[in-house]
Amino acid sequence: MLKQAQAGVLDVGYQDSGPANGKPVILLHGFPYDVHAYDEVTPLLLSEGCRVVTPYLRGYGPTRFLSDTTPRSGQQAALGHDLIALMDVLQISSAVLAGYDWGGRAACIVAALWPERADGLVSGGGYNIQDIRCSSQPLPPEFEHALWYQYYFHSERGRAGLQRYRRELCRLLWRLWSPGWRFDDATYERSAVSLDNPDFAAVVIHSYRHRFALVAGDPALEATEERLSLLPAITVPTVVLHGSDNGVLPTSVSEKHDRYFSGPYERRVIAGAGHNLPQEAPQAFAAAVISLL
Repeated sequence: MLKQAQAGVLDVGYQDSGPANGKPVILLHGFPYDVHAYDEVTPLLLSEGCRVVTPYLRGYGPTRFLSDTTPRSGQQAALGHDLIALMDVLQISSAVLAGYDWGGRAACIVAALWPERADGLVSGGGYNIQDIRCSSQPLPPEFEHALWYQYYFHSERGRAGLQRYRRELCRLLWRLWSPGWRFDDATYERSAVSLDNPDFAAVVIHSYRHRFALVAGDPALEATEERLSLLPAITVPTVVLHGSDNGVLPTSVSEKHDRYFSGPYERRVIAGAGHNLPQEAPQAFAAAVISLL
């Protein structure tokens, strides 16, 4: 059921399914996807008696900023604070947190900085907290070329391109990042309507510029960014999932991420899956969540 809740600086749109007293699980989507990434995961968790909450991130779908003066920030600290604010409003003291891409980053941040709020973590792609201080250090070319869209967004041409061609650009990213996933037009359009959010382009552009230290962040989040700059360890039980065919984040990226996890930890490579793990491999994603219940 789609609901709305004023949480922090946002009026958050979210799906809320299952019994109110069920074990809480919060599922967090990435860029450029939305809550429909979890359409096949949610029923599997409901069959285990879970309460499943799936929010639209800032800049997506029905989620809106409460004030015109709030910075349209896409920085990592904002995602973490948004998640904590929603949990507070929904009176969820702790939950299993699961996500990938931006959603995985929000989940990692909460698990790292507020571990008492995370009963467990499922993170697509590994440790998703950004090392902004080292963002100017080049990667090997085979990694750099996959990040073309991030460098595109650094320019005014890229900002205008996202604003004008958001449907076409994001569909291209879906294809490139999940080369073996044969999604149809209806599947894409079901999620693409979330990209029509009036703040989508602004939040996305800020996100991909802030992570390279090209723009300032929201001053209200500076203390949290300072904590994240230390790359804090995650102590809660964690399952990292990585698609073998991830077109933007090769499996080698997460191979050594175990050093960031000081609690129970397992890494699973999902054969044939790309970047959008819950939609491409719902059984595997749900199984990871269930293993932490």
